[in-house]
Amino acid sequence: MPEPQNYQSCIASARLADTGFSYTLSLINGKYKMTILYTLMCFGVVRFNEMKRYIGEISYKTLSATLKELEADQLIHREEYPQIPPKVEYSLTPRGRSLIPILDQMCDWGEKNRL
Repeated sequence: MPEPQNYQSCIASARLADTGFSYTLSLINGKYKMTILYTLMCFGVVRFNEMKRYIGEISYKTLSATLKELEADQLIHREEYPQIPPKVEYSLTPRGRSLIPILDQMCDWGEKNRL
């Protein structure tokens, strides 16, 4: 790991917005995005109402908007079945599954550092 002064010497020209950290955060930042990704990591394929029940306090409108954002960022896949009543299932894409090690580490950290 570089010495702290090495970090300080390059901070003058650095822009947080240009980092991989910032990009990742832009994809997963939001009140429920990590919870949705975690739910899909744990349960695989989840229907809309199952997701709503699992999260609890999220409104239908917020859940729908958040799922659309995650789908637009290619982190989740939405599968709609042409039947009545409509059936829609959500799952992680390969890109979304690549976040699993990060989610696992966050779970581990939380278990070890819970107050």
